Amino acid sequence: MENLERITANTEEVITIEELKIVLNKPHPKAYIGFEPSGVVHLGWKICTNKIKDFLACGFDFTVLLADWHAYINDKLDGDIEKIKLCGRYMEDCFAAMGVDVSKVRFVYASDYVNDAKYWELVLKTSKATSVARVKRAMDIMGRGEEEGEKDLSKLFYPAMQVSDIFYLELDVAYGGTDQRHAHMLARDVAKKIGRIAPVAIHTPLLTGLQAGGRMNPIEAKMSKSKPDSMISIHDAADLVKKKLSKAYCPEKQIEGNPVLDICRFVIFPDLDGKPFLIERPEKFGGNLEFSTYADLEQAFIAGLHPLDLKNATASHINKILEPIHAFFEKHPENLQAIKTAGILL
Repeated sequence: MENLERITANTEEVITIEELKIVLNKPHPKAYIGFEPSGVVHLGWKICTNKIKDFLACGFDFTVLLADWHAYINDKLDGDIEKIKLCGRYMEDCFAAMGVDVSKVRFVYASDYVNDAKYWELVLKTSKATSVARVKRAMDIMGRGEEEGEKDLSKLFYPAMQVSDIFYLELDVAYGGTDQRHAHMLARDVAKKIGRIAPVAIHTPLLTGLQAGGRMNPIEAKMSKSKPDSMISIHDAADLVKKKLSKAYCPEKQIEGNPVLDICRFVIFPDLDGKPFLIERPEKFGGNLEFSTYADLEQAFIAGLHPLDLKNATASHINKILEPIHAFFEKHPENLQAIKTAGILL
């Protein structure tokens, strides 16, 4: 039960809990997450890296797929496969910088196995087990609309490749943000048709962009490197973090679609390790406040905690999270400098 609670903590959905219980009884269950190497890493990665730590603590063999050929199909980094691979090496550093024990993680590039005929056999079997219409509906996993497949046939290969990655790596669990749901559900459907075991699908929330909010579609509103003013890079200096937070969408007493509260809930509180969330204020404005749970902070905001106090405290806590990340890259600057030289870093 302890492992089940840890794996399911801070998740948006698990499909299904009963299947996950069976997987957790295996001696060495296998899970993965896939990333396109496509640019600078932002604060939203903390949600993923924290969950990867949970998988490792629960005894999973964990694979990070750096999907370089997928990024090529998706026109990332101008479709330059060498830049994409360079960015992948930088991303490996990012996992280490964010506290993941990379000695226990297997990093795999799609280019490691695209020459294997067995992989393409899976791609074809997957393709025969689904329809063009279903594949088009899954294209939101790559941030594309269905019409993109009409202009570029390779875009239609992408969902079939992502599903085949899961089968090729023989995974028990496919993990990702909620934007990966369509691919994981396609994998579960296809598995039944081609005699494979359906992977458990686990999804964590997407971190909302700083200037998004309200009732926006979570995928459209997510923090993204394509919107630099609305995202916090893990390389941002302390004063820049504070400046970005000061401009963040954070209406008084509004909880839903509030990106500042989302950061507190999904990034800061899981990182506090039992310590209180501190809001420092002058005595004339009521003095300091401490919150032991996110629910307490949320209730205080509903009751009238000023957005500026929340923003300042959030910026302070974010900068504490970023300090060891900055220190890591000061000691290991090679790959970060390489992507800067290649013009990849924003």
